[in-house]
Amino acid sequence: MKIINIKDNDNYLTEYIKLCNLEWGNKKDNIEKYIIEKKEKILSNDKVISILGLIDENNLVGFISLFKYDGEYRKDLTPWYATMYVKKDYRGKGYSKLLNEALLNEAKKLGYTKVYLKTELENYYEKFGAIFQENLNDKEKLYYFQLDN
Repeated sequence: MKIINIKDNDNYLTEYIKLCNLEWGNKKDNIEKYIIEKKEKILSNDKVISILGLIDENNLVGFISLFKYDGEYRKDLTPWYATMYVKKDYRGKGYSKLLNEALLNEAKKLGYTKVYLKTELENYYEKFGAIFQENLNDKEKLYYFQLDN
């Protein structure tokens, strides 16, 4: 297993976009056009700081992203922990912990002292060290990770 920046690999980036669309997107009808547009946005760095992928023998196992902002809430905060995903066949093996550690280390290397996260999940990110900050709306809560530099 190894962690790579998948922004640098066209095949993994395409797979990332497809999986994000299936998991959190609108299930675009013209997926090929959507992939081209999404790649342009990602590579222009308008929102995305890093996309880290966990690779096993050239297979993308999972990924996690560091965004400048995530949604409409609290755009005054940056960076944001986003899109943690592990494929179903690989779940329950601690890979989300590896992705979490890789993302927080990436943020530290980039000079950040906190990373923010919004989620509807209860008692999940706390096991990685996330600290509750506030309620964003009826469903989502805001957490942060304090980074030691």
